[in-house]
Amino acid sequence: MRYGLDITAAGPWGRPDEIAELAVLAEDHGWDGVFCEDYLAFPGGAVTYDVWVTLGLVARATTRLTLGTMVTPVPARHVGVLVLQVASVAAVAGGRLVLGVGSGDPEGDPVVGDGSRVDLLEAGLAAVREACPGVPVWVGGAITKPGPRARALRWDGSCLYRVPPPEWEDLTPDDVAALRADAGAPYVIAVGGRERREDLDGERRYLATIEAAGADWWHEYVPPRLDRDEARRRILAGPMRP
Repeated sequence: MRYGLDITAAGPWGRPDEIAELAVLAEDHGWDGVFCEDYLAFPGGAVTYDVWVTLGLVARATTRLTLGTMVTPVPARHVGVLVLQVASVAAVAGGRLVLGVGSGDPEGDPVVGDGSRVDLLEAGLAAVREACPGVPVWVGGAITKPGPRARALRWDGSCLYRVPPPEWEDLTPDDVAALRADAGAPYVIAVGGRERREDLDGERRYLATIEAAGADWWHEYVPPRLDRDEARRRILAGPMRP
């Protein structure tokens, strides 16, 4: 199983150049990927920076890390602009870019164009695949809903959750095993996207169970509400392994 760092280009240490510096630290301290939340305006009013500028700098500053969005609300983006952004960062990243996608938050991500969220998501994904066929697409959303799960199985990977923040509920090992059975291989199953639990032994046991069930990635979130020193400390500590 590989270990991803989920981070946000927002807040007091969220400038693109600062995120790129943190990505270098992550690469040097055992992380396998850096994935950025994709917001036009981070909830709560924190200053927000462009995720694609950020990922371009991350791509230039690192050599090994997988990098991507976690996730881009495709219906809330202009498809032509999104294709240009994905293609540009993919060219710099040299095969290391992943596009995580979702339908967006109805309250915070108004759609661009005419159509339902599902239709706009499907059309956007088709446009990205046509223009950027080498970029893997991982689909997010609630695994408990048939639509997101079925959509994820049609693409290259999943980054599904059970219950979204702030409540949050992890995928179970049975969820992972069922996805693996339905998807086969090659297919990427990414799990997580929350902060590390205080119960470290329990966290290790959980990670061992999802790895055994077939998870390919575990993602740990380092939120922008932390001060810079604490964020660096968590990154420098490296990922937790079972």
